[in-house]
Amino acid sequence: MPLFTRKRMSIRSSIAQDDRIDFGVAPTSVQRIESPVTTKAYLMCAFAAFAGMLFGYDSGYISSVLAMNEFKIEYGHEVPISEDRTGFSYFTWEKSLIVSILSAGTFFGALISGALADWFGRRTTIIAGCLVFMVGVIIQVSATVIPALVVGRLIAGFGVGFVSAINILYMSEVAPRKVRGAIVSCYQFAITIGIMLASCVGYATHKRTDTGAFRIPIAVQFLWALILAGGLCLLPESPRYYVKKGRLDLAIRALSRVRGQSMDSDWLQDELAEIQANYEYEQQVGEVGWLGCFSGGITNRNSNIRKVFIGTGLQMFQQFTGINFIFYYNTTFFKQVGLNNAFLIALITTIVNVCSTPVSFYTIERYGRRPLLIYGAIAMAVCEFIIAAVWTADASSSTANYVLIVFVCFYIFFFASTWGPAAWVVIGEIFQLPIRAKGVALSTASNWFWNCIIGIIVPYIVDENHGNLGGRVFFVWGSTCAACAVFAWLFVPETKGLTLEQVDKMMEEVSAIRSSQWRVHDTFVHEMGAKDSVREDTSSSIQRQHVQPKSSYL
Repeated sequence: MPLFTRKRMSIRSSIAQDDRIDFGVAPTSVQRIESPVTTKAYLMCAFAAFAGMLFGYDSGYISSVLAMNEFKIEYGHEVPISEDRTGFSYFTWEKSLIVSILSAGTFFGALISGALADWFGRRTTIIAGCLVFMVGVIIQVSATVIPALVVGRLIAGFGVGFVSAINILYMSEVAPRKVRGAIVSCYQFAITIGIMLASCVGYATHKRTDTGAFRIPIAVQFLWALILAGGLCLLPESPRYYVKKGRLDLAIRALSRVRGQSMDSDWLQDELAEIQANYEYEQQVGEVGWLGCFSGGITNRNSNIRKVFIGTGLQMFQQFTGINFIFYYNTTFFKQVGLNNAFLIALITTIVNVCSTPVSFYTIERYGRRPLLIYGAIAMAVCEFIIAAVWTADASSSTANYVLIVFVCFYIFFFASTWGPAAWVVIGEIFQLPIRAKGVALSTASNWFWNCIIGIIVPYIVDENHGNLGGRVFFVWGSTCAACAVFAWLFVPETKGLTLEQVDKMMEEVSAIRSSQWRVHDTFVHEMGAKDSVREDTSSSIQRQHVQPKSSYL
């Protein structure tokens, strides 16, 4: 007899006397697959979003640092005063390497993190990423030569890779379904705050005449990693990770904590039963390794490879919006095209980024993921084509400069309120439990791979002694944003308001284009057998592992 069927034959005795629940009616089960959540539990889920500070600050400080006079003097080579008034500058390949090496490290860190999260846990992997990141920061601050800076950013990148991939996974697994999009959007909000703080610190120190001008912005990163690691030590592990490991005793404790309910709550038992039922349903195909992530046909709606295609494609197109061209090179680009107060303008763009992101907290749950991705991409494309067209018509005019500043701010608004958070939300929702850690890791690695490619090529297509596109580079970003809209319309499903288990069922039954019309009609527990048998088995497993209802939480 299959394991799942055996489990369902032992449960009704513990709850059959509860006349308030009709286990034979699917709608009742549909309503009871997630526990109510307390305010404290919401705050616990939201704290994990602080990881975005790490990612955002590390991505943002380099823009200000590269434009600092003291940084050029320390790391650059001598050039004529006519080329740079400091008498120092760096080669294009050096600027490209310094910026892009972080993304290269993050790419490999994200890939490694998928296996680590399944072996050691989501929370443990994020904490390990913070420790690796701290080592990278220490190396960057300790020596003022390009090789040390490159090695330090590479090691820090590994840590960011751990954090950026697994933090999305962790938040998606612990957040309540009705606000999951908003909570994961907090991660993007934290990224924008990190970028803004990096710009503020850079603006505050760029006039210093010692190495503190760039060492202070670099060293501040250490604080964010310390706060995140310390805070995560106080948070519970993902309940779905414990289910995957067969530790239902620990799963019920963790679920009790992230939902703010007692362990003997009927709601909690029902939710755990649905998670367990979904996992065992998916386990019927056997354990899924890395190669298993690419199984199934690309035309099969619910195949692993199709979900990996959607996740990696979504993160690739997020980079193709061109946003990191702005935040990696905004200060140096604004200087290059002749704008005065480049540091101040760069700071303004980061403030716009921060103020725009909270809009998504409401819209992503009110209108859904698909509309934000489709219409956000169209709006960004319009802004970028306007910038490129005006720049091509008269690049040297003050009008072109004003248009550049104004429409870059509009463009950042549309990114921050749509593709910025929505891309992260979707990749945390579309993968089923057996491949979720690996799928999110592959998707995040895609983000960092294309992030790295953009970091490498942008100086060569923009700098005067190479491609010299200047503002015309926005023709490129406008075209890629149009492609983003097409991709989202064709492939990205609507996941608003569904549990992670329901998302899996929806993707199996309908195409992405029809996904917004899909409605919940059954649970995995009912599909696999009688619901009561799962709850009884869950209770029995917990008792066998000697867990008492009043035990302290992990």
